[in-house]
Amino acid sequence: MGRLEGKVAVVTGAGSGIGRATSIMFAREGARLLVADHNADGVKETAALVAQAGGTAQAMVGDAGHEATVKGFIDGALAAFGALDIVHANAGVSGGRVPIFEQTEDYWRQILQINLIGPFLAIKLAGMHMVEQRRGSIILTSSVAGLAANAGAAAYSASKAGVISLAQTAAAAFLGTGVRVNAICPGLIETGMTKAFFDSVREAGKEHKIGQLNPLQRAGRPEEVAAMALFLASDEGSYVNGQAFAVDGGLSSSLPFSRSLR
Repeated sequence: MGRLEGKVAVVTGAGSGIGRATSIMFAREGARLLVADHNADGVKETAALVAQAGGTAQAMVGDAGHEATVKGFIDGALAAFGALDIVHANAGVSGGRVPIFEQTEDYWRQILQINLIGPFLAIKLAGMHMVEQRRGSIILTSSVAGLAANAGAAAYSASKAGVISLAQTAAAAFLGTGVRVNAICPGLIETGMTKAFFDSVREAGKEHKIGQLNPLQRAGRPEEVAAMALFLASDEGSYVNGQAFAVDGGLSSSLPFSRSLR
């Protein structure tokens, strides 16, 4: 029996990176999935990889920052599988490193729409069904950029700080219902979102410096974040609620440093 045997999960931002790794890991542990992303090719590839892993996944294409689309994801899972136990609201955008005086209202709106309003919509629309069944796990992807400055630009960081608060306030809002809401705060993870950074560092011959500011002295893998999502989704996390977990190699545990002990 897998840790998610018999459960149904929705994963947004599933077309690559953390969302794809989470989808495959959930499937291997027995979950049936609806995987969603705005990238049609990416999410179809994820569904195929889930099938290769022995799982079942329906793919849907859409923008996770809009209510009608998110409702379609939730309704799609219920129609396909007849239940909904887990939602990983993982879709997000970085917005790039735009200087604060060059950031526009539209720039902020786009980032907040996807990174913060999207998770709210997942909580609202999935929560309606989960409250009726008196159980459910909702997992939000935040970031270490939501914990402190200098891990991302202002709009991205503010949106991810909002996600942490949303996990806390939503957990309180579901008082006594059995529905849990938690957030994951990844550090430097090699994904589609960070590909340009990793590529530029490697092209400059400085790959050995990647992750040097965290105590593990390396970047993380999407599967390492997915492992935290799996714990929170499973019954093993049944008493964990309203929390934000950094998966960052220890970056947020100390002031940044690069001194080697060797």
